[in-house]
Amino acid sequence: MHVLLIEDDLEAARFLVKGLRESGYTVDHAAEGREGLFRATEGQFDLIVTDRMLPHIDGLAIIELMRKKGISTPVLVLSALGSVDDRIRGLKAGGDDYLTKPFAFAELLARMEALARRRSGTPHATRLKVEDLEFELLARRVTRGGREVELTARELKLLEFLMRRAGQVVTRTMLLEGVWDLHFDPQSNLIDVHISRLRQAIDRGADHPLIHTVRGSGYVLRSDN
Repeated sequence: MHVLLIEDDLEAARFLVKGLRESGYTVDHAAEGREGLFRATEGQFDLIVTDRMLPHIDGLAIIELMRKKGISTPVLVLSALGSVDDRIRGLKAGGDDYLTKPFAFAELLARMEALARRRSGTPHATRLKVEDLEFELLARRVTRGGREVELTARELKLLEFLMRRAGQVVTRTMLLEGVWDLHFDPQSNLIDVHISRLRQAIDRGADHPLIHTVRGSGYVLRSDN
């Protein structure tokens, strides 16, 4: 899921971005209202999480402008203003949910998942499947053709990232940010080594590979059958 976080408190933003990426989300961050509005109206996001009190344009104004443009992306409002009237104003502005600060990160995740389920109309997936490759997310268990595949925690995260984007070319930058939380290329073979190990693990004994290199672009997990 691709999330836009609009938060001007940089320490809080770093904490949230790190936690969301570790939870499997792809996250873009805007540090003030104008940038947040531009990204919200120009980008394709599955969910927007915005602070209410922001420099230049506040969170509720962002939501109102989005809705006027016909953008229906679900929005979760974060705010230290927690009175009933404040929550009502947030929902009437077009917000889909309102979470009062301070909050538990687990509650934030639960509310985000609820908004995603509500939008899709389907239960939150607990299993990913591409051909005969299956990933049970809660148990963190992977099988290929019924054979259990032993993977490290990092390899599990890498595989989940690829499976959630099956059929889509994933760039090195996307992998560095989404799997390693790095915002620069260390100019090493970090990704190549992990992709190679993951390939060996899931393709061993199989009739055909599922992870493919797209020269000059990145990698894609798909069946070529």
